[in-house]
Amino acid sequence: MNERKIPKIRFKGFSDDWEQRKLGEICERVTRKNKNGESDLPLTIASQHGLIDQRDFFNKVVAAKDMSNYYLLKKGEFAYNKSYSNGFDYGSVKRLNAYEQGCLSTLYICFGITSDDVESDYLECYFDTLKWYGDVSQICAEGARNHGLLNVDTKAFFEEVTIEMPSSKEEQRKISAYLNNLDNLITLHQEKYVFIYRIMKNLIILCL
Repeated sequence: MNERKIPKIRFKGFSDDWEQRKLGEICERVTRKNKNGESDLPLTIASQHGLIDQRDFFNKVVAAKDMSNYYLLKKGEFAYNKSYSNGFDYGSVKRLNAYEQGCLSTLYICFGITSDDVESDYLECYFDTLKWYGDVSQICAEGARNHGLLNVDTKAFFEEVTIEMPSSKEEQRKISAYLNNLDNLITLHQEKYVFIYRIMKNLIILCL
């Protein structure tokens, strides 16, 4: 039986309990390989930018020339990068948004939504909150693997990571739309500040 609770803050018009669902109850691991060379796009996860082309992030390809044994990720599916970075102590989970498909190293844990109860945008926003770090910290063994990857057991990842979610998909959509709009607003202001900074910098240089 799912554990339920009522959040303190929520949109008007919703009163149903929220649910706590294990990731493995709503998602399924993706292990399809790029055997037939369906994609030649090498992907990586950048915590700040999501799933992107390695050539854009590294200015080169770090994947193997033969990517037939890599995972073939489809648009809308998710991948967990177990590599820790500044501000992301337990790695990042990102959804493939920018491309129809791409290739990922088998070091990643890939998965897709299988439940009709979950909005993809909501799940994406949930993983961006890093609220799931508490669960991962409990299953992460001490020490690290090669390349700085955290020692996270794949089976435990699906069995122990809990997703807190409204039972109503409409409420899920409202939450994700609100958070995405907030992100867009923050990005817009950041771009304005960068633009103003560049203008002021040029003016100062001209005045020297």
